[in-house]
Amino acid sequence: MVASTRVRFSPAPTGWLHVGGARTALFNWMFARQTGGTFLLRIEDTDVERSRPELTEAILDALRWLGLDWDGDPVHQSDRVELHRDAVATLVAAGRAYRCDCTQDEVRARAEARGGAPGYDGYCRERHVGPGEGVVVRFRTPEEGQTSFDDVVRGTVSFDNAVLEDFVIERSSGAPMFIVANAVDDADMDITHVIRGEDLLNATPKVLLLREALGYEGRPDFAHLPMLVNERRQKLSKRRDDVAVGDYRDRGYLAEAMVNYLALLGWGPPDGVEIRPVDEIAKLFRLEDVNKAPAFFDLDKLTHINGTYLRSLSPAEFVTASRPFLEQGPWAPGAFDDEAFARMAPMVQERVATLAEVPGMVEFLFVEEPEIDPPSWNKVMGDSSSAAAVLDAAVAAYETCPWVAAELLASLRSVGEGLGLSLRKAQAPVRVAVTGRSVGPPLFESLEMLGRARTLGRLRAARRRLEA
Repeated sequence: MVASTRVRFSPAPTGWLHVGGARTALFNWMFARQTGGTFLLRIEDTDVERSRPELTEAILDALRWLGLDWDGDPVHQSDRVELHRDAVATLVAAGRAYRCDCTQDEVRARAEARGGAPGYDGYCRERHVGPGEGVVVRFRTPEEGQTSFDDVVRGTVSFDNAVLEDFVIERSSGAPMFIVANAVDDADMDITHVIRGEDLLNATPKVLLLREALGYEGRPDFAHLPMLVNERRQKLSKRRDDVAVGDYRDRGYLAEAMVNYLALLGWGPPDGVEIRPVDEIAKLFRLEDVNKAPAFFDLDKLTHINGTYLRSLSPAEFVTASRPFLEQGPWAPGAFDDEAFARMAPMVQERVATLAEVPGMVEFLFVEEPEIDPPSWNKVMGDSSSAAAVLDAAVAAYETCPWVAAELLASLRSVGEGLGLSLRKAQAPVRVAVTGRSVGPPLFESLEMLGRARTLGRLRAARRRLEA
């Protein structure tokens, strides 16, 4: 590859950045960085009615969070609309485009009357329609031949021109369509590679026809990335699936883990090592190695990778990363103890897969009484006689034993042996009584930090609940 490669990521600010768009941005970014090229950001805001400035900023914010830095300032296609209108006028003047006043109902009625494939039939090609209300401009698609291109991911792709209808290039409002804007701006910005989702594959022959009609020399290389699908092998949908990048950030996923996982959707490192820093991934990335098969967005795998990244943090980094989530904890103002959490953090860090799980792991330390998780209680306290015996014996043992983790463990082991129970069986009622949950940080270190008085109070409260 030469160092002059230029790629662009072109989000439309009509919705939040979703994981498919983030994957596209990442592959463009990696290709640019791997080839020593330029990564440009171009906002496709030609649809003025649907484009929203706050969503533009949300997209930029998500890209910043992911660490995908772009070169230069973002380009807004809405600022270049006069260039797009000039291109449409040039095509009309050259006879490569024409005005059409057909309504959608008329187009549909003619299609039904003639049978066969739906779509526009070229009705206004020779009618010489003038400007006016409800009039659009359509491109005069060649009636013969093929439009073909070599796709880096999919090989040679060909479209029969006869099946490409005369597509609209300017709305009745006078606004050029995004396909014209893309053809003009890609040429003007010297884009060498267009890397985007396969949902835009059918738009490519139209762009190429526009470029040829406008007299642009050459064409960029195209690479259409595989679609992302859910566990049912359905295309990811904003209405059905969790796809917003911001939602994953809010649920406690690290940006580094998200980027690492997105890089694996349609591509894999040649050495098989999947979890690694993005700089290493970018060095290994080759556009030619992208797979054209649909890529499964596996939340379990993302969560596993995120847990791996969390465990790789230093204790201080983990504390810092956890702080925004701890600020939303269910405890009273002033009840949270930074020092206590810092002592617990290494043990919590080994047991969580997302940062959103952290407050639940340490809640028992900072509330007056823990909220009992019903499934945990029902599972552990179902045999009330056994649980009651454990709680009674634990209270007796913990009233006098030294209050350090090792002694607390030894005392409960003795309790279990006396009742014919393993340590694991003896721990379960104590954990649920003290923390409200059946899983959490190491029990005996947790008891040591909680203190004798609060521990005994919760054990006795659980015993009373059993009686009730």
